[in-house]
This record gives sequence, C-alpha cells and structure tokens, in this order.
Amino acid sequence: MAIGKLYIGRKVRELREANRATQGQFAERIGISTSYLNQIENNQRPVSAAVLLALAEKFQIDIAELSTGEGDRLLSALSEALNDPLFETYSPSLQELKLVAQNAPGLAHALITCHQAYRRNSEQLASIDDTIGRGASFVETTPYEEVRDFFHFVDNYIHEIDTLAETLAADLGLGEGDNHTALAAHLEQRHGVRVVRGVAGDEAIRRFDPRARILTLNPYAPAPTRDFQLALQIAQFHAREEIDRIVGSAGFRTEEAHEICRLGLQNYFAGALILPYQSFLKAARELRHDIELLAARFGASLEQVCHRLSTLQRPGQKGIPIFFARIDRAGNITKRHSAAKLQFARFGAACPLWNVHQAFETPGRIIRQLAETPDGVRYLCLATQITKGGGGYRANHPRYALALGCEISYADAFVYADDMDLGNRAAFDPIGISCRICERTKCASRAVPPLKRKLIVDHDMRGSLPYRLSES
Repeated sequence: MAIGKLYIGRKVRELREANRATQGQFAERIGISTSYLNQIENNQRPVSAAVLLALAEKFQIDIAELSTGEGDRLLSALSEALNDPLFETYSPSLQELKLVAQNAPGLAHALITCHQAYRRNSEQLASIDDTIGRGASFVETTPYEEVRDFFHFVDNYIHEIDTLAETLAADLGLGEGDNHTALAAHLEQRHGVRVVRGVAGDEAIRRFDPRARILTLNPYAPAPTRDFQLALQIAQFHAREEIDRIVGSAGFRTEEAHEICRLGLQNYFAGALILPYQSFLKAARELRHDIELLAARFGASLEQVCHRLSTLQRPGQKGIPIFFARIDRAGNITKRHSAAKLQFARFGAACPLWNVHQAFETPGRIIRQLAETPDGVRYLCLATQITKGGGGYRANHPRYALALGCEISYADAFVYADDMDLGNRAAFDPIGISCRICERTKCASRAVPPLKRKLIVDHDMRGSLPYRLSES
C-alpha cells in the first residue's frame, strides 16, 4: 500500500472518543504504544500503513474516510485565499499547502480569516469612493459567516447533538411513521406545551408563547415543515444544556454569532430527530440514495433528506461522502457543505457549467450530470428544483435548486447512476469551483478571468472571449 504522509490526529482522536476508550486502551487495540498514539493525535507523527490497516480492521472503517474531510475543506479555503493577487509573488506548491493544513490548521484558519477581512475591506473601499476614510475601517467577519465556517470545519456533524437526538427518536418511536402525533404528544406530556393551528393572516410558520405554553403552527405549511418545527421546539427544551455548552466553547466574537449558532444547532437537532442517524443511514443504503423514496419513507422533504445525507459523518459509521448545496435563482449559494473533495467557493458564483443551474428549467425532475473538476476528480452530480412556502395563490413561493453528488468511485451506491456511462471519460463535463480560481484556459462560459493568470489581448482576432489566458 503506497500512501503519503497522513497527519490525521483529530480524526483518530474522534474515533477513539466515539468508542469511549482511553489512549492506553485504544493504543493496545491497534497494536501501538500509548506515546505513539499521543504523537499521532497531536499531529506530531504521521500514521503508518500498518496503523491505517489496524484502524480499518478493528473498527470497520474505510481507510479513505481518514484521508478526507476537514483537511480537504481547509486546503480548498487556503488555496482559494492564496490565489488572490495579493499573494502574486508567492505560489505555494500543493505539498506546502497540505503541510500547513495538516500541521498548523490554526495558522491556516487565521490566514483565511485575515483574507476574508481584506476582501470585505477592499470591496467596501471600491464601492464607497467618496468616503474613503470611513471605508478604510477594518471589517470583521459577519456573525453569519462565522457560524457558517464553524459548521463547515466540524464536518457538518455534531456528535453530541446527533446522538442525543437519536436516543430521543428511539424513545419516541420516530422514523418511519406518524411523526407529527408522536412529536406533539411528547411536547404536551413532557414539556406541558399544547400545539394548535394558526389563524388566517398569520404568516409565521411557528410561534411559541412561553407563558401560555402554546405552540402555534401555520396550517398551510407542508407537513414536513410542521414536523420539523415541532422537533425544533423540542430541541429548545431537550438539548438546551448541550447546545449552550457547544456554543460557549466555540469562541465566537459576538452575541449575535452565539444566537445564530444556537439556532443552527437547534435545527441540527431537529433534523437528527426526524431522520435518526442509524435508521436513516440504513435506509439510504437500502434505497441506494433515492431521495424521493427516502423522503416518502421518513415523511420528510427533499431538502431535509439531502441535507441529512451530507451530515452522515459519524466516526466509524460514515455514509457516502456527499456534497450538498442550495442555490437561489440568482446563483447565490444559501446552504452548502461537502464531505467530498469538491469544495464550494467562498467568494464568487458557482461554475455556470454545473447542472444545478439547469434545475430551474426542469421543475419536478431530478437531472443528472457526470462532471470533472480541473484536478481530474470526477463526480456524479444531481440537481432538482424545490418550491418553498404555502398559503395559496398570493403567497410568496421562493424557488431553490438543490445540488447533491459524490465522487464517481461511490456512484454505484446511487440509483441515479445505473444507466450512465461511468467509464467513458468523454461523458464528463468539465466544471470548476468558480471562475476566479478556475485554471481552465478554453472555457467559453467563463464569467471573469482567473486571478493569477495574465490576459493576452489580440486586436486582430476574437474568440469566444475577448482575451486569451497565459499558460503560466
């Protein structure tokens, strides 16, 4: 087995803690010394092939799981930051970036944060040229972005919340059945909260009166939305202490970020309660990730199912590494997570060649695409349009496209890949992450030039673009 040096201390530590073992117990089980395990967990030494094989044999995990995840996300964000013209005199190799991401993740996060502040500051200066003095002030990461990055870099999986929700789901008999009755009964019997229907004209999806202990749900909201809101209300009671502990230890800089994260963790609990980890993972494998059948079996929406598939990252019990995104009609990515190598751009729009944009043209259908990124990695990409809201003809009905996919090596686990020519490289569309960091030189759909390529303008010849890109 030929492997590069892998510094996966955090993943090894998570696997040990998930099995509730001390360092001594864990080291003995995989046949190494406690001191060696300690060095591995602190990224002072890489894991050897023998240790990888022992982990795979003793804990029934896929070796590939150990070499992907946060490192890929951090590497992608770091690479995008260093592609900025600000660093035009410095072009680190991929190996250098990997060393930083693996051995000094704190430094990598700090650099990414500084780059975000620099970009916001530059954009402010460019747009307010008549008030340069005020525009030059330092602009911090917004609370929303800070929370988004928190979930992004913990692999969109919160073990304590997930297992807490799964235990309660088992106690309530949730999963495949009438979740609404069970959730409403639990709220009334355990927390003294009565669930009632809303009145006409009240646009709130959920409204809780803590004094009267009454939870009002919008009767026109879809059934999966109402069930989710019941589960979210339960999260506020059942998971309060655990959520407060996680929020308190996250190191957010503002109270606003604390509250946004608290809401995000409540939503996470609600999704894990309605779609319990092990039963949902088992069903996903049995149904070969048919999202429509999964939604029907669990009484969930397509978005809830797709989002949950992207969170199946429990150490030792991982699902397929999936990327997931929700995109509005303007191309804004409003939700995103990737457990695959494909990482979404932090700045700029998504690649125009990605099939997610076509979903708005074919409502009600799941469209498929075989795609290849500039690094040579190939993917199965799925996209479908959803419509939010309810309330009749005059109500707002925002439309979004859901994107879901995996690396082609996992495509056999998806029903959508059955009749596709996976072995034909010519069947794969060339896509990128975003135009500003995509290195493809002959893309007619390019919106802006890449940041680190010089432009060649030929006044005597015009191609699909008004310029050509230098080869280096």
